[in-house]
Amino acid sequence: MEHESLLILARELEEFKKHAGANTPFPPDCFTSMKGEFLEYSSRKSLKVAFPVLEGSLNPQGKMQGGFLTAAFDNVFGPLSYLAARAPCVTLDIHTQFFRGLEAGETVFIVAEVIARGVGSLYMTAEAFNSAKKLVATSHTNLLIVNREPRTMMQKQKGSSDFEKLF
Repeated sequence: MEHESLLILARELEEFKKHAGANTPFPPDCFTSMKGEFLEYSSRKSLKVAFPVLEGSLNPQGKMQGGFLTAAFDNVFGPLSYLAARAPCVTLDIHTQFFRGLEAGETVFIVAEVIARGVGSLYMTAEAFNSAKKLVATSHTNLLIVNREPRTMMQKQKGSSDFEKLF
């Protein structure tokens, strides 16, 4: 099942790349620098990714710094949002709650899910687990779906060509 879901993910990512343009790296450098690995995917609904806890992400107590864990959440929300919306998205807000620390050498597993899909936005939640399957943190986010060619209501109406010339 996991292998099948990754084939679907690869197919949908290739389709997205065709429409995003040749200069759009996907996954982006921020994902690859954290050494993320796609594990499971349910088309347009959920995504599971593993991230190793790297030495460079540790705080003075030897635990993964909260900002890096939030970045890991964002690195799962981002690809899922693009696939769910079939368009580029930007994060409006992201909230993370921390429950236990992660040490270098551990792996954090993040499972994100699309909860609500609006015309111009997405709402997603996620949970992070350690290798012992203990809850490490939770997160939720609102994302704005960005259209490459935005149109106003006036532009959508017939006979609006004069209006379009103003912009």
